[in-house]
Amino acid sequence: MKAFIALSTVIALAAKSSATCWSEKLGYPCCSSSDAEIIYTDKDGNWSIENYEWCGIPKAVTCWSETYGYPCCKTTNKVVYTDEDGKWGVEDKKWCGIIKKEDDDEFPGPEQVPLEGSGNPFKDAEFYINPYYTTEVDAAITKISNASLIAKAEKMKEFSNAIWLDSIKNMNELLESSLNGALAQQESGYKKVLTVFVVYNLPGRDCHALASNGELLANDADFDRYKSEYIDVIEGHLKTYKSQPVVLIVEPNSLTNLVTNLESTPACSDSEKYYREGNAYLIKKFGVLPHVALYLDIGHAYLLGWDDTREKAARLYHDVIRSGAPGNIRGFADNIGGFVPWDDPNLSNGPETEWNPCPDEKRYLKAMYSDFVSAGIHSVKFVTDTSHNGKKFDYSDRELWCKSTSAGVGARPMAIPITTIDYLDAFYWIKPFGNVSELPNQSSFDNVCKDGLEIYSSDTWSQKVFEEGIRNANPPL
Repeated sequence: MKAFIALSTVIALAAKSSATCWSEKLGYPCCSSSDAEIIYTDKDGNWSIENYEWCGIPKAVTCWSETYGYPCCKTTNKVVYTDEDGKWGVEDKKWCGIIKKEDDDEFPGPEQVPLEGSGNPFKDAEFYINPYYTTEVDAAITKISNASLIAKAEKMKEFSNAIWLDSIKNMNELLESSLNGALAQQESGYKKVLTVFVVYNLPGRDCHALASNGELLANDADFDRYKSEYIDVIEGHLKTYKSQPVVLIVEPNSLTNLVTNLESTPACSDSEKYYREGNAYLIKKFGVLPHVALYLDIGHAYLLGWDDTREKAARLYHDVIRSGAPGNIRGFADNIGGFVPWDDPNLSNGPETEWNPCPDEKRYLKAMYSDFVSAGIHSVKFVTDTSHNGKKFDYSDRELWCKSTSAGVGARPMAIPITTIDYLDAFYWIKPFGNVSELPNQSSFDNVCKDGLEIYSSDTWSQKVFEEGIRNANPPL
């Protein structure tokens, strides 16, 4: 009895420990099984004896997946995906953990079933504020003297934009720190916190551009680096931070170049293998993770808007997505850093738009949705970049694509911006405004823009672009 009293005294004075082995912080190990014989019970839990020593009986885990922010399955035991934590199923288009029974065999591995994700990742989520962009804006504000413009610049810090993983170095510096920051923000509030990244480092990147070629060349050795030093590392971090939603915008200007420039540009022909296989590889890796949504870049209305070009694109994207099985995508991202308006009824299918039947992004996505569904693509949702399309531009003035100072900040990031368009997941700022490390989606105009491109080196912040952009914002800041 004295031993019991002494034990109770120690327990009462000690702090409570973790759910996995609650007795360790009380100075006692956990028993080897949750079925150990209960010899003593107090307010901290049940106790037994093993090897002549007191041990805390661990609580039986009733729903292991709740630790990661997902419920356990109630009506299914069909395994859709397996990782090191356990088996995952799907109920009501949402991921759930399958409880392992004592007589279950070892996990047989994932069933190879491509699935649409658990829903619109932007919906009901709080958007992570990019701290690196906030720092750039703070520095820009110190160079502004106009009070009204300073107020507009301050507003820019309230809106989320994507974090670009455009090199192995930047990925290593930005990815985990951003995921950790978003997790802290999530744990301090009541909503899931969504982080958006741009995966952008394919070998032979931007094969038709002069301004935005990457660090990896179009060869097998660099493709191995892309997989092992870049994609695999991203995968490891995403698996660690699985309680929070993540959106990945996938490899801008890769597949679109295969649609428009494969025959005319030798560099694109050299890169074709790596663009196809690289996109498929990352879909296999990321497209099976329950908390990650992938959106493949589809350029904009003035790149792929014509009927024959869209049909060609639909076939290519279908083949690449199928090559990425069992992974799948959520959908597609359009107008990344582009100036094309969302909706401009004054633009028509006429000579001023080179007879483009999709002269704005609204009509472009409507057509793309139909083409992709007809091509057999399973999940066709869109996120539109509105970061740069606030000011109307004259399409006939091709040099305007070079004039970043003519742009204006567009519609603010928001989920389900138009409730009548069920395939539109969000408006979002994918390209941070003021960053002119590359001119957006305009590889066909690179020769026109050559002089301008020489002004901007990689990762350059332009004060002039930023100030003019917030002046031209529509809606106004």
